[in-house]
Amino acid sequence: MVERLFLWVQKSCGTFATKYSIPLTREVTDQMGRRVRVPRDPRRIISLVPSQTELLFDLDLRDRLVGVTKFCVHPRDLVREKHKIGGTKKFNFAIIDDLKPDLIIGNKEENYKEGIETLSLKYPVWVSDILSLHDAYAMMGAIGEIFYVQEKVLNLQDRIKESLTSLSGRRIAKRALYFIWRNPWMVAAGGTFIDEMLRLAGFENVVGNLKRYPELQPDQIRDLDPEVILLSSEPFPFKEKHRLEIQDILPGAKIILADGEMFSWYGSRLQYAAGYFTKLHQLLN
Repeated sequence: MVERLFLWVQKSCGTFATKYSIPLTREVTDQMGRRVRVPRDPRRIISLVPSQTELLFDLDLRDRLVGVTKFCVHPRDLVREKHKIGGTKKFNFAIIDDLKPDLIIGNKEENYKEGIETLSLKYPVWVSDILSLHDAYAMMGAIGEIFYVQEKVLNLQDRIKESLTSLSGRRIAKRALYFIWRNPWMVAAGGTFIDEMLRLAGFENVVGNLKRYPELQPDQIRDLDPEVILLSSEPFPFKEKHRLEIQDILPGAKIILADGEMFSWYGSRLQYAAGYFTKLHQLLN
């Protein structure tokens, strides 16, 4: 039986009261297709995903956030004040229990199934699943509805869409390979959010015909013969020494240490992606 909150409104002209019955919770569907009963007015939120953490801050929900992961780094001056509940792939359940969340927000890919399932036994857990820009907009819309900040979400989406229009019609300039991991070498292929962002940025993903995050051997990298190698800053923190390592495999390729947030963060940071992609192409020309 749904819990109900009874509001009593005392009438100034009399002693009688009018009783209102308002549900404390409501059922929503997350991007995994799961039915989740969320608080009607969530007040103690834990975010398990860096890009969604930044989104919650940008939607002025700072005071409701009680916990974030150690990888949640934006906005830098505000996220430090929040309790850290571990990493995206390893939660500290004791800290989470101490924080007494009334809603947890996660992601299928960035979090781990066992951890989400364990949390779901105790708390409402809303999980996003984002493979495209369309999915990102849908996630923002769902967050807007959960927290009644739809207008702020629409304004944010308008800013993102307007910025991305500057990229429309951009000629595919370079055949690219986007690395996310070393030892083994792993790249972003088709069916990923990064793949869509590469296309938006004007690149042809040379492994776009493959799926998800395949491992590649040096000989395979040579055979693909990309013009541009993008070494992401996350999840593996590629540095100059790794750029030189790849340069030995592909001496003729242009190798760039890329800002992974611009290719893989699907929250409010998307509003800065177009400007970054434009500068990236200026660097390549």
